[in-house]
Amino acid sequence: MNTHNIFKSVLFSTLLLIGNSCSDRKGIDVIPMPRSVEYHSGNFTISPETKFYTNLSAESRQALTDYLEGTSLGSVPFAESATGNNGIELNLCDSSIVTGNEAYRIEIDKKGVRLSANTETGIFYGLQTLLQLLNNGDNKTLPALTINDSPRFPYRGLHLDVSRHFFDKEFVKKQLNAMAYFKMNRLHWHLTDGAGWRIEIKKYPRLTSFAAWRPFDKLNDWWVGGRTFCEQDDPRAVGGYYTQDDIREVVAYAAERHITIIPEIEMPGHSEEVLATYPELSCSGKPYVNADFCIGTEKTFEFLENVLLEVIDLFPSEYIHIGGDEASKSSWKTCPRCQKRMADEHLNSVDELQSYMIHRIEKFLNDHGRKIIGWDEIIEGGLSPTATVMSWRGEEGGIKAVKAGNQAIMTPGKYCYLDAFQDAPNTQPMAIGGYLTLEKVYSFEPVPDSLSTKEAELILGVQGNVWTEHIPTPEHYEYMIYPRILALAEIGWSPSEVKKWDNFHTRALQAVNILREQGYNPFPLEKEIGDKPESYQKVNHLAIGKKVTYANPYSNHYAAQGEKTLVDGVRGGWMYNDDRWQGFIDCDFDVTIDLGKETDIKQVCAEFIQLKGPYVWLPKQVIISSSVDGEHYDTLATVDNDISPDIETLQFKEFGWEGNAKARYIRYKALSNGITGGWLFTDEIRIK
Repeated sequence: MNTHNIFKSVLFSTLLLIGNSCSDRKGIDVIPMPRSVEYHSGNFTISPETKFYTNLSAESRQALTDYLEGTSLGSVPFAESATGNNGIELNLCDSSIVTGNEAYRIEIDKKGVRLSANTETGIFYGLQTLLQLLNNGDNKTLPALTINDSPRFPYRGLHLDVSRHFFDKEFVKKQLNAMAYFKMNRLHWHLTDGAGWRIEIKKYPRLTSFAAWRPFDKLNDWWVGGRTFCEQDDPRAVGGYYTQDDIREVVAYAAERHITIIPEIEMPGHSEEVLATYPELSCSGKPYVNADFCIGTEKTFEFLENVLLEVIDLFPSEYIHIGGDEASKSSWKTCPRCQKRMADEHLNSVDELQSYMIHRIEKFLNDHGRKIIGWDEIIEGGLSPTATVMSWRGEEGGIKAVKAGNQAIMTPGKYCYLDAFQDAPNTQPMAIGGYLTLEKVYSFEPVPDSLSTKEAELILGVQGNVWTEHIPTPEHYEYMIYPRILALAEIGWSPSEVKKWDNFHTRALQAVNILREQGYNPFPLEKEIGDKPESYQKVNHLAIGKKVTYANPYSNHYAAQGEKTLVDGVRGGWMYNDDRWQGFIDCDFDVTIDLGKETDIKQVCAEFIQLKGPYVWLPKQVIISSSVDGEHYDTLATVDNDISPDIETLQFKEFGWEGNAKARYIRYKALSNGITGGWLFTDEIRIK
């Protein structure tokens, strides 16, 4: 089976008609849900006599014919003139009938189908809805209805990381087919990163003969094995890249599906592969030492501008993504060239030095008719008025950008990072961490309440991100994308008032079946286990609502419910990022609970979580003490950890005491294992 065309054969099981009356209809199983649907009695059945008619140009009509080949509408021929009864009309109209570049109107009655739009993109999206509406029984019956539809946001994206693990052009095209089917219109192609360079640049052939290849099959082995690269003809070489012809082919393929591809060329950080190949662009001048470009040398800007010239030639996108995230900037602080640049440009910090680089690259791209998008770190040191911010570290970056008058795309990790576990972690393939269910993705609202109506207009849309540290195969990649990206497709397209979780879940189950039949490997939503059982029901204990005193502060990034977190009766779920686990970084967890009066106690316990990838560790030791007066404490228990920090899989462990004692104050201290950058997470201290 040709698996890269989602529209072949039977694509949908979508409309259940119990009767002909409007009140009997279940609704339509379309993703994303249209803005407005009016139901009528009856239906239209495609017959051998049915024909298409369109007022599109001959060239556009042929493109549609080619596109529809092999679909449920592929056997319907085009007529040279309007067909009247028993026809499917696809007509461009003026904006008085349909308003919006991606909008469309569908009218279906027993005589036929009329699809109207004022752009070819609108016609294309209307066809996706028709394809999804076709009845599962005979693929020929369409319900009588009227749909008026247009997207909520102009940007509805999927991010594809091919640096950490390389995926060939056929895989990319396969995902473009699914994106088009669900009306997504932006592919953010992450082509370069420290783990591998994936785009041919004629002026710098070593980027693809050397920086695209690693002498390790698995990324983790490469990570701990020196992070070196090798020649393409090395027998150990693993990796790959896209030739410029490959790029042009994929860009054209996307354009036929009304998808714009936005390339990302990382700078100044995440550039280990470039600096291993061209060390003169680093602060040290040596390979395998630095991760950030040296901003003090003009050679860096010469390189970046030459690369971007070839990128501009390959991608017609208005935007070029320049990364900008997670640059350590550490080498800049001692690099003589960077320090001289800072002095010459009157820059007061390395953040301003990064901003200098971003502004300079932006001007170069502006001079060549393009605009920049960058991760929210590009705000640091000052943001130019024409840059668009992709907010990933929560929503704050997007809020800050739009309040400054800049446009933003919302892609916060809490809702949009599809490389997180999507079900009980012990049942799932390896993931970077986090727990992100389909329901939680669907709950995301891209426009924060704090924005005014005018500011909200600067939110361009949403994007789902997939990073491939732990995703080595195409099957695993698709497992992580689908069906969660469908939730973001609906968030990006449908108005919030038509979104309903239970209804979407039913439609997503249908979509999973369709994807599976067409050769994709979606997560089996019908077998979802759900969150950790303890998280569903509140627990009652003596410390509920009592005062908690912290010797060391919790992290503002993982504050959960603040000072009531540890005594609110709410247990954490499968992962530390669910707003129920409270996090502490680079310190001991040390709290004292005041029960209010001397109390008989028999048990004190708390649970901790460990996941090696994101540096979340179990404590080295736990010390539990009690006091009657708050000054003199007796040790009730000292509990050592017996689980190794080297275990890769998710671990939970309770540290507690049981016995008989009288106490008003309970001190619970969990010792950090001393690994720099390490976290401790707990959810509730239960006292009985």
